[in-house]
Amino acid sequence: MVKCFTVHIKRGKIVNRARAQQIKDFVGLRWGNITPTDIDCFVDFQNRLFVIIEYKCGEAQMPRGQELALERLCDACEKAEIPTYLLAATHNHKVEEDIDCAQATVTNHYHKREWKECKEISVKEAIDKLRKKYLDNS
Repeated sequence: MVKCFTVHIKRGKIVNRARAQQIKDFVGLRWGNITPTDIDCFVDFQNRLFVIIEYKCGEAQMPRGQELALERLCDACEKAEIPTYLLAATHNHKVEEDIDCAQATVTNHYHKREWKECKEISVKEAIDKLRKKYLDNS
């Protein structure tokens, strides 16, 4: 049995690069047209605000199945009265480079069953605005 534990040195920092680079093969997980999807990033601000982020390179778009699954997740969280945002972000890093997730550009976001385009804003700036809107006024 392979032990897969890590020691947290710096929160958010990749500790085991080799493990982080392993590809997850979902080929055996299929039920008709239903297959798994992944979530690139999820931030839980003490059950008072959820932010889901999907990163794509360049002009790549989210596959419709993934988009639908993440929209449904947002809608379910909203039914529980937790403000939930899905951010679609883009970057242009080469495959051998680490992605600076904070500086990726948010192209659009989903909230309350609606997609809206975003002006030039980084993921970090977008989340800071959401925090100010939902958390700083309490």
